[in-house]
Amino acid sequence: MSATIESMLKDPRMAGADQLVLQAGKAPTVLNSSGATELSRSPMTPFDIYRLLQPHLPDDKKTALMSQPTTNFRLTVNGAGTFDVSITKEGGGMRVAFVPVGAMEAKPPTPSAPLPPPIQPPRPSGHFNPPQNVTPPRPVPPMTPPRPTPRPMTPPSGTAFSGTVSGKQAPVTPPPTGPHLSNTASAASSSPSPTPTATGQGPAVHLRKRGPLEIDKLFEKQLELKASDMHISASMPPMLRLDGDMVIMQGYEGQPLTAADTERILWELMPDKNREEFNRRHDTDFAYEFGDMARFRCNVFMDRKGMGGVFRVIPSKILTAEMLGLSKEILKLCYLSKGLVLVTGPTGSGKSTTLCALIDFINRNRRDHIITIEDPIEFVHENKQCLINQREVHNHTDSFKDALRAALREDPDIVLVGEMRDLETISIAIETAETGHLVFGTLHTSTAPSTVDRIIDQFPADRQSQIRVMLSESLKGVIAQTLCKKIGGGRVAALETLICDTGIANLIREGKTFQIPSAMQTGKAKGNVTLNDALLDHVKNKRVEAQEAYIKAVDKAGFEGLLKRNNLDVSFLTNLANANA
Repeated sequence: MSATIESMLKDPRMAGADQLVLQAGKAPTVLNSSGATELSRSPMTPFDIYRLLQPHLPDDKKTALMSQPTTNFRLTVNGAGTFDVSITKEGGGMRVAFVPVGAMEAKPPTPSAPLPPPIQPPRPSGHFNPPQNVTPPRPVPPMTPPRPTPRPMTPPSGTAFSGTVSGKQAPVTPPPTGPHLSNTASAASSSPSPTPTATGQGPAVHLRKRGPLEIDKLFEKQLELKASDMHISASMPPMLRLDGDMVIMQGYEGQPLTAADTERILWELMPDKNREEFNRRHDTDFAYEFGDMARFRCNVFMDRKGMGGVFRVIPSKILTAEMLGLSKEILKLCYLSKGLVLVTGPTGSGKSTTLCALIDFINRNRRDHIITIEDPIEFVHENKQCLINQREVHNHTDSFKDALRAALREDPDIVLVGEMRDLETISIAIETAETGHLVFGTLHTSTAPSTVDRIIDQFPADRQSQIRVMLSESLKGVIAQTLCKKIGGGRVAALETLICDTGIANLIREGKTFQIPSAMQTGKAKGNVTLNDALLDHVKNKRVEAQEAYIKAVDKAGFEGLLKRNNLDVSFLTNLANANA
């Protein structure tokens, strides 16, 4: 919707009109004694109406709108006059009437031409009702600011903190409790334009000054249940990815969100810049900082049912290399002065966590300059022994390739590329590694040998010979990881590790990548670990069930042979065969 409330109320067709009506499923309509006149041909959605109203709603009316079926207030528009505004919820949307105050005072009210019955959306209607036994949000202590600032005033007892960015927080009064989730959210004010923080750490998420958002209660539940992702979709209750499985959030069974619910919850969360991007592209990415408890990587999108969102937890505490149990051969890669090190795996396999641990290890053991290029910034690194500059794509730079080019003029020792998405980014990353820098990057490949093929295949046929030579000289290691369900709950990564020595480099140069798995088998003493060996180790040490490891294996026939040679139970294979029959 390009129009605004002001432009509608100033429209010449409003002269002498009884009222302006905005209704879900209909175009904006002017009513007068002679009938109804549409101001446009485009029907409005609940999302359109809420977006138009938001800048004009008083704070107390925003709260009332979330919890009451009818809301009234008075609005004055320069050049148009004063209007009594009535908002009525109906079905999955709302109906808004603007009645000129002057017209009401000048003549007695006359019955206006009735509108046709409202179009009811096909989705379930109603409010988003959370369970009564959900624990109210706990007060969150203020974070330590990243640089010296005046000491904040101690909030009064019972004060809670809203989600903020880069450690900035504003004390707010805890929201009132009630039967509806919407009652727990305070007024959702129009957020100011996002602005990068002074330190450059963290994405530009707007700073709210008036209390927690409606979604904060769901974030707290997600953290409490230790789920990696939360999904918000119309016609479904909030869902979690718990230990790799999709489950309905505990306590919200049978309480689906309507399209209006998801629009209200997600629109309130998005910074202004991302709202604009969402209007253009129907999807957007950003990060949200939930006090000092966690950060969330957020994606909001549009599908056939309405708006939806996915929220990945980024723990506020960095997991160290020691906590992850990374091998000494992997840690040796952190002491290289130049070269390319890749961490690969499918989406959600923990690549960011492993890269973060490697950067943290370097930060504690070297004295260098590190530049990270991410979309968005996930883990926030404080300067320890290294100087770290974290840059966010679309916020601090236009693209990965632009930031990577600029990094060559920024005196880095180590560069981290969050995603090597396209040919140009991969090409610049390899060139950067060749010019005497240590480059860390990620790719979405399932095994270490396939990573080499993926890089080479990105290039045109006439350049592949040159890239093989460059890659054979610059590639130092590949860590391909796969997450498996642990016995007793949680997940653990199986790490396939390729350490590139002269033999591996020669295979890459000559285009004999199909021989890399055999070279890894014979080079175990140098730190090479195949995926089957990593999975077998988890099974033998009772961390992962044999069936789970078999499902995650790429070479299933080879892994079955390993299980049998080690006298491990393979009875599950019969059950799998019967299930597939």
